[in-house]
Amino acid sequence: MAEAAAAPIELFYWPTPNGWKVTIMLEECGLPYVVRPINIGKGDQFKPEFLAISPNNKMPAIVDPAGPDGAPISVFESGAILQYLGRKTGQFYPADERRRVEVEEWLFWQMGGFGPMLGQTHHFRAYAPEKVPYAIDRYTNETNRLYGVLNERLKDREFICGDYSIADMAVVGWAKLWERQGQDIAEFPHVKRWLDLMFARPAVARGLAVKVDEPPMDLAADKDAQKVLFGQRARAG
Repeated sequence: MAEAAAAPIELFYWPTPNGWKVTIMLEECGLPYVVRPINIGKGDQFKPEFLAISPNNKMPAIVDPAGPDGAPISVFESGAILQYLGRKTGQFYPADERRRVEVEEWLFWQMGGFGPMLGQTHHFRAYAPEKVPYAIDRYTNETNRLYGVLNERLKDREFICGDYSIADMAVVGWAKLWERQGQDIAEFPHVKRWLDLMFARPAVARGLAVKVDEPPMDLAADKDAQKVLFGQRARAG
């Protein structure tokens, strides 16, 4: 009797830099998955069924029906998802401890700095209800510094950690938006070369192209979505 095909991974997703990390990894690994849209502008991230797998009310998250020992597992936080899928497949996340530490350093650099700082740059440059020059300068300048760190890292290696890895997948979705972050990519030629290399990978192109069957969100103009995303307060216990 033929073995039944594995059930697809459920991906709770919206097309953002953090969502793209996971679609790229799934495409690179050739894992079957099904997209469960989480419309962050309408507040889907606060629904109880989503909070049960992502208590920080942020996407992406996954449910893998074939988790450890064959039992289902849910994973939230994009970096943790990349690590989990890397361990599951043995791809793009080295088993050698020294190489793994290097990948984790740059993964956490993205999770702790490159993503949050660039996110604040997006917010104050494009979405804040009033222009705050100090905040715009503060985050745009820090974004510039971080691009400089990345440029220096890439000056003598093809990918961030030498070999292509989850570190590259974590960074690319944020770095592709350099223009809206107030940056001139010509200042960072090694980043530009790396971006071109990343975009040439078919799985990266497929991952970045994953859409949802809902109208695109114009966050700069959608005041209701801004209230949902930027007016969040702690939930009552």
